[in-house]
Amino acid sequence: MKEILSTKNSMIKELKKLHKKKYREENQQYIIEGFHLIEEAVNANAKVKWVLFNQRGQLEWSAWLDDQPQELLVFVSDEVLVSLSELPTPQGIIAVLEMPVYDENLHLGGSWLLLDNVQDPGNVGTMIRTADAAGLSGVILGEGSSDIYNSKVLRAMQGSNYHLPVIRKSLEDIIDNFKERDIPIYGTELNPEAISYTNVSKVKEYALIMGNEGQGVSQKLLEKTDQNIYIPIKGKAESLNVAIAAGILMYHLECHE
Repeated sequence: MKEILSTKNSMIKELKKLHKKKYREENQQYIIEGFHLIEEAVNANAKVKWVLFNQRGQLEWSAWLDDQPQELLVFVSDEVLVSLSELPTPQGIIAVLEMPVYDENLHLGGSWLLLDNVQDPGNVGTMIRTADAAGLSGVILGEGSSDIYNSKVLRAMQGSNYHLPVIRKSLEDIIDNFKERDIPIYGTELNPEAISYTNVSKVKEYALIMGNEGQGVSQKLLEKTDQNIYIPIKGKAESLNVAIAAGILMYHLECHE
């Protein structure tokens, strides 16, 4: 087990860079905070590179730490942990993980959530967590959507990214792949051709596109869909939050036999 007590340590300096997307992508690594997320990652056999903890973490999770490979463990000072944390009150334990690599020929059967330029980290994380809960096959992030290794997205996902594939691809290209498999593609837009989601039957396979918080799904993607659907607003609210809308639609569309 390593011990690092100074924020000037070269390893700590390199790890701090992982708070920026550029360095995460260069190193193919990211940071997660808090025991729950770390336990989820370990249970899902995610590739953990380091587990860093201070005295508080050692006291609270000593039994769990004892069960981990000792070469992964790094005891750090409170000062070091604070320098790596993005939380107002660090929980005493942080892990560094390697990003998963998904097969380019990933099977696209089943039900998928597609996010088009969804920028709010909380919305992205919440939708991925809901997709996991609803039993979807996976989530595809299109251009402009928030990075799932952003700390706010990671906290909102609550470990759901370890339960289903979450990949970044061109939505135009992936929609063509769904079409080749005769999988229906639903866009979300309120227009004369759109129908209420209640008129859409549950299906075993589908792709559902949710769009940007302000602009919705891009027109070029809506032109590729098989059907555009909407959620009727019965009260005086102008619209629904995109993550709430996604949850309603996913639970309606899912067909579990």
